[in-house]
Amino acid sequence: MNVILLSRIIGAIVLGIVGAIFGQPIFEKIQTCLNFTANPSPGLIVAVSAAVFFVIGFIITPCLTIKPIQGLKKLFKKASAQALLSGMAGLLIGFIASAITTYPLSLLPKPFGSIMPFVALVLFGYLFSILLASRNEDIVAALRSFNDRRPLRGKDGSGANARKILVDTSAIIDGRIVDIAETGFLGGSLIIPRFVLNELQFVSDSSDSLRRQRGRRGLETLTELQENKIVPITISDLDVEGVREVDDRLVILARQMNCPILTNDFNLNRVAELQGVEILNINDLANAVKVVLLPGEGFTVKIIQEGKEYSQGVGYLDDGTMVVVENGEHYMNEELYVTVTKILQTSAGRMIFAKPDNE
Repeated sequence: MNVILLSRIIGAIVLGIVGAIFGQPIFEKIQTCLNFTANPSPGLIVAVSAAVFFVIGFIITPCLTIKPIQGLKKLFKKASAQALLSGMAGLLIGFIASAITTYPLSLLPKPFGSIMPFVALVLFGYLFSILLASRNEDIVAALRSFNDRRPLRGKDGSGANARKILVDTSAIIDGRIVDIAETGFLGGSLIIPRFVLNELQFVSDSSDSLRRQRGRRGLETLTELQENKIVPITISDLDVEGVREVDDRLVILARQMNCPILTNDFNLNRVAELQGVEILNINDLANAVKVVLLPGEGFTVKIIQEGKEYSQGVGYLDDGTMVVVENGEHYMNEELYVTVTKILQTSAGRMIFAKPDNE
């Protein structure tokens, strides 16, 4: 049987009995107030009163019992564990605050002296629980920020590795994180959430051969980082409830932990910056350390393919920068010393235009 229907039946029976018991006194009270002289039989009064109360009980019982409980259940189910704990902590603080004010309020003249302590209990409990539950992310972020500012001592007793860096799946798959870590520029410990590791495993198990290869390369990168102990790595079980997308969970977690995200995902970069989260973009780092060449300077490049325009040859620097050489088609597969004529910076990267030095 439906729980709501069962509650309706029980409520209707209980209120029907109440109506039968108090039907006669209620009728006499109404008769006195309205000054009418009708005098039906007591049995009729009891029957009508019981029927009216029965109907009222059948209608309102779920609204007073089952539906409020179901509403609270849905609310608790949607709320994160962090919000629930914050609300309970706020309720406890409110009770402590009301206990402090109980004695001064009890000295008020009657009836306020007996009413105000109870009002203070309800008011403080409600206000503090709502405050902590609604601002739980900011409070946790502030506490973690304060904790992160304290020096963390490693095995050598130094305060190194105090900085924490969240790592995105794209940065792990990219593989350059190993080379960056070896340089010592990261200056902190890497935190890899469990959901990032799960996504990496999902990619490595993909039916698509290319995705599977990328996922396995990411796992090999993690293994290399752990074996070489280049930087401290922690697999964290911290998660964000109620959010499914990995990027969204990373951004929220970074805000809570007050730490940057290491990635090379352009979309994640933009979304995180809009929400005030610091981003360490591997592609930005690669662009920043590219060799700077000015018009008139010379260097050696190998021509490996024809250009789009007539007689052009194309070569590449070690960092992947494209070099377009005038009349370079005549030097195919040869090392050629060229002079820079123009540098073009586009959204796709940097292009260098040059001409053979012997021309």
